Amino acid sequence: MEEVFRALADPNRRALLDALHERDGRSLGELEDVLPGMTRFGVMKHLRVLSDAGLVSTRRDGRRKLHYLNPVPIQLIADRWISRFAAPWTAGLADLKATLEATSPMSAPKHVYEVYIRTTPERLWQAITDPAMTSIYYFNSRIESDFTPGSPFAMRRADGRLDIDGEIIEADPPRKLVHSFNIRWNPEIDDPPSRVTWEITPMGEVCRLSLVHDGFASETRTFEEVGGGWSLILSSLKSLLETGEPLHVGEQEEAGATA
Repeated sequence: MEEVFRALADPNRRALLDALHERDGRSLGELEDVLPGMTRFGVMKHLRVLSDAGLVSTRRDGRRKLHYLNPVPIQLIADRWISRFAAPWTAGLADLKATLEATSPMSAPKHVYEVYIRTTPERLWQAITDPAMTSIYYFNSRIESDFTPGSPFAMRRADGRLDIDGEIIEADPPRKLVHSFNIRWNPEIDDPPSRVTWEITPMGEVCRLSLVHDGFASETRTFEEVGGGWSLILSSLKSLLETGEPLHVGEQEEAGATA
């Protein structure tokens, strides 16, 4: 399952899956057209990751190798976290979300996530704000802030490299944290600041953690880069608090696919 999360984390790989969902059985050359700004080798590397995760299978058609979408791993994830009673509601809400977004082209883009974690609000707040804990599940980055409105906020690697910086907008422990967000891991990205809101809602023996990343004027490079990363961060945070271990996602492997 870790390989599936890793494969789905990258927007380029999701674009390849979307293309195969639209029309299955495509050659490497046809899939190169889906990512026109990427080299042939780059597309091959993404297909290798998808293949290793079981999300794409290949079949020979004469001299061509055709790629097919395999939705089974995604269905297994859905089966694990969505009960058979909730599935019809989930599908209906997903369809409604897609319809509203498609009919509201002027609305600003945003990333919205919800995860249910078996923990207390205090423990979840600690996991979000304690540098010793963020370094475990947040791509090895330690959070830096005193969490008072107006104070600086940063995520920094152990070697001092700055991944993210911003400012604390609101802090209401253990319920809500809002901060601005600037990408610093890629010097080529110089988008205006966006905003991240963490909300903790206790629900019996679990807490619902809602994360909204918004404040984008359009689908900026920041918007494109952070989507898959948040999925991994929240999944790893849940695993850490419930099992004591974060998700261990390996490095992307070299590709060997051919057309």
